[in-house]
Amino acid sequence: MLLPIASLCLLATLANARGVPYFPPLSQDLVNYVNKLNTTWQAGHNFHNVEMSYVKKLCGTFLNGPKLPIRLGFADDMVLPDSFDSRQQWPNCPTINEIRDQGSCGSCWAFGAVESISDRVCVHTNAKVNVEISAEDLLSCCGFECGMGCNGGYPSGAWQYWTEKGLVSGGLYDSHIGCRPYSIPPCEHHINGSRPPCTGEGGETPKCVKACEAGYSPAYQSDKHYGATSYGVPRSEKEIMAEIYKNGPVEGAFLVYSDFLMYKSGVYQHVSGEEVGGHAIRILGWGEENGTPYWLVANSWNTDWGDNGYFKILRGRDHCGIESEIVAGIPSVGHYRNWL
Repeated sequence: MLLPIASLCLLATLANARGVPYFPPLSQDLVNYVNKLNTTWQAGHNFHNVEMSYVKKLCGTFLNGPKLPIRLGFADDMVLPDSFDSRQQWPNCPTINEIRDQGSCGSCWAFGAVESISDRVCVHTNAKVNVEISAEDLLSCCGFECGMGCNGGYPSGAWQYWTEKGLVSGGLYDSHIGCRPYSIPPCEHHINGSRPPCTGEGGETPKCVKACEAGYSPAYQSDKHYGATSYGVPRSEKEIMAEIYKNGPVEGAFLVYSDFLMYKSGVYQHVSGEEVGGHAIRILGWGEENGTPYWLVANSWNTDWGDNGYFKILRGRDHCGIESEIVAGIPSVGHYRNWL
């Protein structure tokens, strides 16, 4: 029987209440504890010299929010492989290999959406259209239906906005790619490097400017990309797998605990630590590692975090709610008839 939400996380939380020792978030003690357990993953330091207020802001997804219509029965007759990686399945779609950086902003809900949408535009045009959909445009211009910008949002609202209002193109910070590139700079939340330091109060929501940056053509409204439909995917391992296999990466969301912040390799399972917040991500595929089934996931905390920006998480048990909030959609392919 599948528990309603985050079954294993709930069990782990109950175990904590029964005497699992408490370790401060981001501490060496927490790293040591995880690694000493020798479970299915290894911990290490991903965040250096940052406040937990900053890290909590990165987890900017409101869980259990508005729902899209559920797409049902998609996987009924589909035979699926034991492992699948969208990067290998669609090698001519460069956005699938991209790890973005949301900076000091709780915009994960927007990043998970535009990353998956970008991938799906390429997949559904047989790699004839490669475009980076703008996180800036979604973050700044989708209002109440999406949430509160850098202070958190709803993945379902993001996909609905794409289908109803459209989104322009826009690449990474300072890339000058597309109509509206991301305006919030990356910061050094992970290593001591050349980026500016991160703060818990940084990353105010950018203003909605319905114009492309200087020198870009076509004009803002002409650069819009639309979805034909958007929907929720059932909380079913096979349905989620079938959706990715047929249509490309999806956006998901889950409840982050402080041990996840220390992820370095292996298949993540929550073992200790307090709740941090809801976080949205892009799921690329699945597989099995040393007998443990996993989802392959791309994060939006730049390539310094985790396993070069990626992580694996336990598959098939709705771990931390990872299978409960999957959203996706199909691009309006007719929009690209002049490209094909």
